[in-house]
Amino acid sequence: MFGVQELDAVDLKQMLDNDTEKKIRLIDVRSQGEYARGIIEGGEFLPLHTLPARYHEFSEEDNLVFYCGSGNRSIQACRFLAQNTNIKAINLRGGLFSWYQAGLDIVRPNISWA
Repeated sequence: MFGVQELDAVDLKQMLDNDTEKKIRLIDVRSQGEYARGIIEGGEFLPLHTLPARYHEFSEEDNLVFYCGSGNRSIQACRFLAQNTNIKAINLRGGLFSWYQAGLDIVRPNISWA
């Protein structure tokens, strides 16, 4: 009923490389500790449990790609948006694990929390 569009790590990397205007928003729905250990460059921190209170931060014009560790939490985020809004989002199939397995770079986020 609420199918979710997905892409694999190699396709996402290609999309990001071609996104010269920085229109793609990468949303990391992992925990604070997971996020602090490493992200896909440009990933925005938004833990899954905060999405119901924060989805208003997105618009229908946003090009959203959600990711987590394995793809399970990020697909939940995509489904939540599909069920409750007109905002479309793409799930990174296999999450950060698939990104790492594809040999792609993971970077330390620039964070300022205590």
